[in-house]
Amino acid sequence: DSASNGFSFKGIKDYLDCYRSGKLTPSQVAKNIIAVLEDCDKSTPPLRAIVQWNQEQIMLMAEASTVRYRNKCTLSYLDGIPVCLKEEFKVVPYHHRVGTVYLGTEPETEDATVAKKLREAGAIIIGVSNMHELGTGTTGCNPNRYHKIPRNPYKPNHFTGGSSSGSAASVAAGLCPVAIGTDGGGSVRIPASFCGVVGLKGTFGRISCHGSLPLSYSTVSVGPICTSVADAAIVYSILAEPDPLYPYGLKQPKATLSDMCAPDLQGLKLGVDWTFFKACDAEVLSICEKAVEHLQSLGASVVEVSLPEMEEVRVAHVICILSEMRDFLQPDFNKHFQEMNLETRANLALASQFTALDYITANRQRTRSMRFLQEIFTSVNCILTPAVACTAPRIYESDLLTGSSDLSFTARSMRFMQLGNFTGIPGLVVPIGYSTAGLPISFQVMAKWWDEAVLLRLGLKLEQFRYQTKKPSIYYDILA
Repeated sequence: DSASNGFSFKGIKDYLDCYRSGKLTPSQVAKNIIAVLEDCDKSTPPLRAIVQWNQEQIMLMAEASTVRYRNKCTLSYLDGIPVCLKEEFKVVPYHHRVGTVYLGTEPETEDATVAKKLREAGAIIIGVSNMHELGTGTTGCNPNRYHKIPRNPYKPNHFTGGSSSGSAASVAAGLCPVAIGTDGGGSVRIPASFCGVVGLKGTFGRISCHGSLPLSYSTVSVGPICTSVADAAIVYSILAEPDPLYPYGLKQPKATLSDMCAPDLQGLKLGVDWTFFKACDAEVLSICEKAVEHLQSLGASVVEVSLPEMEEVRVAHVICILSEMRDFLQPDFNKHFQEMNLETRANLALASQFTALDYITANRQRTRSMRFLQEIFTSVNCILTPAVACTAPRIYESDLLTGSSDLSFTARSMRFMQLGNFTGIPGLVVPIGYSTAGLPISFQVMAKWWDEAVLLRLGLKLEQFRYQTKKPSIYYDILA
C-alpha cells in the first residue's frame, strides 16, 4: 500500500480489490479494455501501443477468470490482471512480426515460455505491443505500415523510447498494469524511464527467452514493465525460474524477495562512480543526486567506486549485440533488405563491418568487466546511476515518414544501460521526478548476478522519494 498525493497509477492491487469485493469482474474490465483499445488508435495522434489484439481472445481469458473469482479458486496474484507482451514474443494467435512487415506471415500456434506462464497464472493477455523494428534502436520510432510510432503518454509529441516501446506506453497510458519486454541494450529500462514507469531487467538467463526471436543471445534479458516496484516483484516472482527450453538460465539460484520490505536500508552499501554518474543532463543529475541523499537518509551508506574501462565496455557491448544480430539476421538482410526501415538497414550494414577478431576481443573485455564487477560487489551491494542521461526526445514530422537515426542519441540513451547487458547483472529503473518540460526522469539500481531482491528493496524506498506522480496526458482509467 502506498499513500498517494493526487494521481496514482492503477496497479495489480487495485484490480484485485475490485475483483475480490465484487465491484468489477474480469469480464467487465475486459470490456472496458476493448473499448479503450478501439478508442486509443482513433485519437489524434494514435497511441499505437498495442499493435495486435483480438476481442474474442481477451473475452475468453476474462470470462475464465471471472468464473475462478466466483468459485474462489484463483490461480495467482495475476489472475484477471491485464498484461501485454512485446511483439518479439510468440503469442497465440498473433503474428510474430517483431516490428517488421515481413516476419510472422502466419498466426502463431505456439506460445513463448513467458506467455505460457502468464496464461497459467490466469492473466488476461490483451494483445502484443509495438516495438522498434527488430529491436535495433532506442527511440521506438517504427514508421512501417503495421506499427507506426507509439506515443509517449506524458507528451504525445515525444518518443516512448525503445525497443520495448509499446510495452512502456501501454502501462503508462493505463491500458494494463503489467507489460513484458526484452532488454539487450536498455530496451526495457529506457522506455520505462521515458514513460515514467518501473522497469526491471532480470539477470541474464533469469527469465526464459524461449519463444522470443533470438536477436542477440548473449546480451538480452527479459523483464516486466509495471506501474510500481511491488507489481514488478510479483511478476518477477512468477516468471523467474529455470526453463528446460532455455539453457542459459538452468543453473540459477531460486528467486527470492528476501528483505524486500525491510523498514530501512540499514547495512546496505551503495556504490557510485561519480564521474560516470555525472555524465548526464543537468536536470537529470540534480534530481538523481537528491535520490542518492534520500537513500542515505534511510540508513544506506554511499561508497565511491570506480567502474573501470567504461568506454571499452560501451564499444564491446555494441560489437557483441550488433554482431549477434547481424549473424542471426543475415538471411533477412539479404532477402528483405528493401522491406526494412532505413535505420535497421544502416545498423545492420554497420554491423557487417565488424570482424571475428573484433567479436573475440569484445568478449575478452566482457570477461575482464565481469571480473571487475565481481571485485566491486565484494564491497558494495548495489551500483547507482541515473537511468537515462536525458529525457524523451521530440518526434519530428520526418520521423513519421522515414524513421529516425541519431547515433549520438542512441549512445547517450544507452550510456547507463550497457554495463548490465554486457555483464548480465540485473537492473531496475524507478521514476523519481519530472523535467521542467514535464517529462519523466528515472533512477537506476544495479546489483550482482541473481540479486534482484536487493534491487526491489531499494526500489520500494526510491518510490517514496517521488513526492507526487503526475498524470500522463494520455491516460485511461480501466477501473473507473
